[in-house]
Amino acid sequence: MDLTVADVRDLERFEATTAEGAVAGRILYTRDAAMVVLVETLVEPSFEGRGVGTQLAHGALEALRAEGVTVLAACPFIRRLVRLHPQEYGWVQL
Repeated sequence: MDLTVADVRDLERFEATTAEGAVAGRILYTRDAAMVVLVETLVEPSFEGRGVGTQLAHGALEALRAEGVTVLAACPFIRRLVRLHPQEYGWVQL
């Protein structure tokens, strides 16, 4: 599935949208000057089982890495992803 991942800062979340503009999933976060805490990953029921959560998490983590901020993964889904890919996401705090 082709998704676009964007940081919607005023809502404190990353969103994955389809080419048609439907929001397929989101990662809720909190942010302060020192850190971004990834709180929860949510996938819309009609998009479950299609890799949306994984694509969303990869996109969000890449955007945060490019931003150079400290990231804490409080979300169980993202924690699992970081543990599965330590070579790629070892910089994320668990």
